Parts: sequence; structure tokens; C-alpha cells
Amino acid sequence: MHTQKYSSATKSISTKLLVLLGPPGAGKGTLADQIAAEYNIPQISTGELLRLHVRRKTVLGTRARTRADRGLLVGDDLVCDMVARRITEPDCARGATLDGFPRTIGQAKWLDRYLDKYYREHVPFIVLKLNVEEEELFRRLSARRLCSSCGRAYNILVRPPNTADACDFDGEKLITRRDDAQDLIHKRIRVYQQETLPVANYYRDKGQLREINGNAPVHSVAAETMRILQDASFPQRQRQCR
Repeated sequence: MHTQKYSSATKSISTKLLVLLGPPGAGKGTLADQIAAEYNIPQISTGELLRLHVRRKTVLGTRARTRADRGLLVGDDLVCDMVARRITEPDCARGATLDGFPRTIGQAKWLDRYLDKYYREHVPFIVLKLNVEEEELFRRLSARRLCSSCGRAYNILVRPPNTADACDFDGEKLITRRDDAQDLIHKRIRVYQQETLPVANYYRDKGQLREINGNAPVHSVAAETMRILQDASFPQRQRQCR
């Protein structure tokens, strides 16, 4: 799949953060990639952030690995600490897209408190929620593949590798993520409904939530997103040549 371009200019956004919500398989990662390319802001995935800390054996990564080895969930405290460190890095000065964070009401309230404290002013941000039917989620999740070596992600339906079952980057074998197994997909969707749907309601009550039909083709979802980002909350403030 080729990412559709919407202009030849780098845009600047007026907010610090974009939040993408949606069930597993909704296409948050693909959309975050397109937003990053269009607005020149980084995508922050808490899953990738967690794996990075574990690989680098940081203090936070070691704590997270210890919990996982004991069969415990990685708590909000660790996830929030990782996000706090990431969004204060230089490349986030113009903004960032949070892919799948916050996942719980506790994380959402932490983010509000953190932004108020760190920036010492109100930091407006918009929340985009991708709505996708459960049958479509199963179809997409069953098509996801991961490089067994570098971790690069593919989808054989919309973002296939150049060579079947081989990573474009290092040629290593592609595998199915363990949590994309059929017996776990139902569980992941139920967890999303229990934990993250209340987060959407939290932002809806605050007037920050925008909803998109995620069942539509990738280019339609991207086009609708770009229209939303031209809303008064996301004016184009400058144009720069790439």
C-alpha cells in the first residue's frame, strides 16, 4: 500500500498532542504514520515504547519485564512514566500523536494533570476515535504479520511485504503476533470495550472527541482525518518546503 499524500508542504499544528483511540485492528498505527508524514510530528505507540525500554534494559524496561515475567500487567505508573519521558524529547516540541494512549480513565486523568503541570498552561488536544465493526477487526487482525527479527509490522491485506512471508528490511521470516491468535482476539476486544470505551466517553464529555468510520478504506479514513485536522483546533500555521 502506498501512503497517499495530501500536500507538498509540512504543516504545523496548534496543539501539542493528538490522541488516537480504537480497538485492536482499527488501523491506528497506519493512520498515525500518515499524520506523522503530513504534519512532521512523531508517532508514539506505547506498545513499541515498552518494547524499546525492555530491549535497552532501562530502569523502566527492567521493571516492566519483571512484572511481565511474574504474570502481572504493566501498570499505569510505568506506562505513564514512559510516555512522560517520550513527549518531552526534542522531536515532540511541535506535537506528537499518541497511538492507543491513554487506554484507561486513570491514564487519561494522569495525562491531563501532567500536561497542566509540565506546560503550566492549558494544552488543547483532540481525540480521534476509529469505529470498526467486530467482524472487520477479526479480518484485519488475522492478516497482521511481524518480522521475527526487527519487529517491523505488515498486513497481508493492506500493507504486504514485497516477498511473501519475508521482511522487506532484513529478509527474515514473518510471524503472527501471539496476541493476534484467534483465541485471544475476542479477549482483546472485550478488554478494549471494558477499559478504553470509558476513555472515549470521558473525552466526549469534555468536548474533545471526534469519531471516524474506521470500516471505510484506508484512503477515506485518512482523508476524513485530514479534514478534521483542518478544524479550528488545528489551523495551518506555517508552510515549509520539504
